[in-house]
Amino acid sequence: RERKEVLTQSPHGAQVFPYDKLLLAQGGTPFIPNLPGVNQSHVFKLWTIPDMDRIHGFIEATAPRHAVIAGGGFIGLEMAEALHARGLDVTLVELAEQVMAQMDPEFGAMIRTELEAKGVHVLTGVGLNSIQDNAIILTDGSSIPAEVVLLSIGVRPELNLAKQAGLEIGSAGGLVVDDYLRTSDPNIYAAGDMVEITHRILKKKVRIPLAGPANKQGRIVAENMLGAKTKYRGALGTSVVKVFDQTAAITGLSETAARRAGFSVGISFIHKDHHASYYPGATPLTLKLVYQATDGLLLGAEAFGKNGADKRIDVLATALHGHMTLADLAELDLAYAPPYSSAHDPVNMAAFVGLNHLSHFSSLKTAQETIEALQTGEVVLLDLRTLGEQSKEPIEGALWIPADEIRDRLNEIPRNVPLYLLSKDGALSHIVLRILVAEGFDTVHNIAGGLSAIRWF
Repeated sequence: RERKEVLTQSPHGAQVFPYDKLLLAQGGTPFIPNLPGVNQSHVFKLWTIPDMDRIHGFIEATAPRHAVIAGGGFIGLEMAEALHARGLDVTLVELAEQVMAQMDPEFGAMIRTELEAKGVHVLTGVGLNSIQDNAIILTDGSSIPAEVVLLSIGVRPELNLAKQAGLEIGSAGGLVVDDYLRTSDPNIYAAGDMVEITHRILKKKVRIPLAGPANKQGRIVAENMLGAKTKYRGALGTSVVKVFDQTAAITGLSETAARRAGFSVGISFIHKDHHASYYPGATPLTLKLVYQATDGLLLGAEAFGKNGADKRIDVLATALHGHMTLADLAELDLAYAPPYSSAHDPVNMAAFVGLNHLSHFSSLKTAQETIEALQTGEVVLLDLRTLGEQSKEPIEGALWIPADEIRDRLNEIPRNVPLYLLSKDGALSHIVLRILVAEGFDTVHNIAGGLSAIRWF
């Protein structure tokens, strides 16, 4: 650094390059755990094209029957589908309690359901203990056959050179850069998976090893190394993943992350067709908004469905970028024609639900709040589902009155305890809530997302 020189080594020998400005863009490297058997020829990582070629060549040469994937993040999910398509029996092992740990539990459960429906075995809350020739041993002592093992446990920033050069490393474990992507040495810049950046909602330094932020940083750092003064304002962690026939996507904070960060959190949870239901081809879309309970400021969003999840998350990422509130989202003038959306887009509808809660027109309780309240024994769960719905998935201890019988059976509903209303998806229970409020019931709450939300807890 003192001489502003880079020393390189190649088959042709050592060479020195002088620099005025230097860019470090070394990215990250997959984390390889120190496990017995991890260096065997049937154990792989997937980070580069040569890695892919090695996996492909191994499958072609040995015709394995069983594959185990360690890690339920982006790479793990994509490889589960890819190896399943190659005809392998696939088991996905995730140490956390759910796959896609950055999403809320109900979305992790939806992803798991789709994986298992397609024949992928999913194990959560357990890790790898050792790797044998044709099997893996899990931390619970059980064994799974595995002629192919893929490690996709996580990514660590590549910091060896930066540390040797004495550059500052941050509390999140990445290389420290300022708003202009300069390191602690003003003549050395850095970008990509190796750096810490500002999370636009949390307002603190984090690591977001995603291609979108890395490429945007690349453009900005190039400008600044050539004399510009362009600030990089951080990222939201917006991401999307294909899971067989479904898509899962997130932007900003999940409900779990928002609560952990100390926000006063409200959520809106809807299930709605991705375009007009009367137009052929409509498929269900689940959309969750996370917002600040004090003023409706959007904090994050999650989506899951066969169609339209990516579109809505991109809209909501733009809304987060612009510091929009639920009131802003409710008025968004989004394109409508029956093949593409509804007159009230799911983004609008989710905003309406949140606004109803903030205005006390229709009080919402999250799935977690509902479970906690039921455990006290001081509330009544009013099950409004039809006979067919209730008989397929009965809920012990609930007071079951189908929604279309409510007006005739008001005398069966206690008035001196809080009521938590449960319907299939949260829509019908909103209507019943308004009926009960009009009939003089004081403390009535709608369960956000209905059974589709609380069944995952």
